[in-house]
This record gives sequence, structure tokens and C-alpha cells, in this order.
Amino acid sequence: MAEIAEERPFSDEDYRAIAAFRAGLRRFVRFSEDAARAVGLSPQQHQLLVAIRGHVGPEPPTIGDLAEALQIRHHSAVGLVDRMVQGGYVRRETSTVDSRRVHVLITPEGQAVLRSLTAAHRREHRQLQELLQRLIVEAESASLGETGISALAPPPDASDDTSASPPAREA
Repeated sequence: MAEIAEERPFSDEDYRAIAAFRAGLRRFVRFSEDAARAVGLSPQQHQLLVAIRGHVGPEPPTIGDLAEALQIRHHSAVGLVDRMVQGGYVRRETSTVDSRRVHVLITPEGQAVLRSLTAAHRREHRQLQELLQRLIVEAESASLGETGISALAPPPDASDDTSASPPAREA
């Protein structure tokens, strides 16, 4: 069996970078969850809409595709889709190629709420991207023997209480 080269010991900067990365991810997830709830969706329902809209393939996604994308069991995806069909956000459609396959498509109401949520997420995406870029620069600097942890500070306009409020649900 081949020997695995031992990496350098983890430094305080390494742990600070991991902490900053996790905090940035958590801030984004919390914002996303709050934004979904503000328009009357659960976070998982919002994730379902994103998974459908972001699906890559020649045909719309199936329940199995969505279960895989959301990392949930097939029966859980069925229940999630059922609730979204009842809410009018998605619909099922039998495949024209294979009648055993059922695709899940977003309705106009689902498109509208997804568009609203996506617009609200743009600023949060940018802040997370900026954090990741700073962390990469810091990691590269650390590997060259330089020091500094400026990546650990939040961006100048970022705060724990997000100023970009989630979109309001339209009546």
C-alpha cells in the first residue's frame, strides 16, 4: 500500500478559514430558508423549484432525478411533489417517450415565486462568492508562507442581520 504524504499541521489560520467558510454558508442557508418562508414555502419546497428549474437533461426531471438532486429518499420526494402540486407550484406530466416515466414541471405560479426568490438571493450569492474568493487567496498565501487573515472578516457591507430582506408574498 502506498504511503500517504503527511500534510503540514493545521494552523490557527486553517481553523479560522474553516470557521469563516462554515459561517458564510450558514448565513446563506439561513437567508434562503427565511426567504422561502416569507413567500409561504418551506425551504425544501424552494429547493425543489430550484432543482426542477436547474435540471440538466434532454427532458424535465423525474421524481427520481429530484430525489437525487435534493438528497432525499424517493418516497419523500413523492410527498414533496404532491404538496407542491396541491399548492399549484408544479405539475406532473407523463413522458411522451416512455409512458412509465412522469416528469415534474413548474407552473406559471411556481415560476413567479421562484423568480422572486432568485432575485432576492443574488446579493447573498455575491457575498458568499466574495468570501470564498478571499478564503482561496488566503489559503494560497498561507501555502506560500505568508500570513494574514483578512478573509476572515466579513465584507464591509455584510452584517449578521441581512439588510436584504426576503421578498414579500404576493396576495
